[in-house]
Amino acid sequence: MYYHHDWWFGPGLKEQIEQARTRCLKRRFPEADPANLQANPKAEQFYKELDHRVILYLRDGFTYELAEAIDGINKSYLLAQCIPGDEAWQAGVFVVSLPFEEIARVEVFAVHPDEKPQETAKITGFHAKPES
Repeated sequence: MYYHHDWWFGPGLKEQIEQARTRCLKRRFPEADPANLQANPKAEQFYKELDHRVILYLRDGFTYELAEAIDGINKSYLLAQCIPGDEAWQAGVFVVSLPFEEIARVEVFAVHPDEKPQETAKITGFHAKPES
């Protein structure tokens, strides 16, 4: 799959986030109708509280967690603010330029804050190249 500018700033990423959030809701509340959440206040509250993470996997083995895609002037690459994987760097802000053709996979993980796993994905984009 090719993640081009329109995928990031059009319906592609939004759809993937919405699918993750809706499927997380359905896993907890199988009977809930996402189009009529007000009929099930517990499901509605659960859905409103859902968090999500967007993880980018690059062809060179690096991974980044997306904080925000930036719709910059140049449309030939993805300009994005990423979340540092190393706590020591979380005081600052990382903005990276990623050629679209280098993005191998995008994962969206939706989870309720009460159910967040203790272990998180290893984000390698801010460290030396992973060992082969």
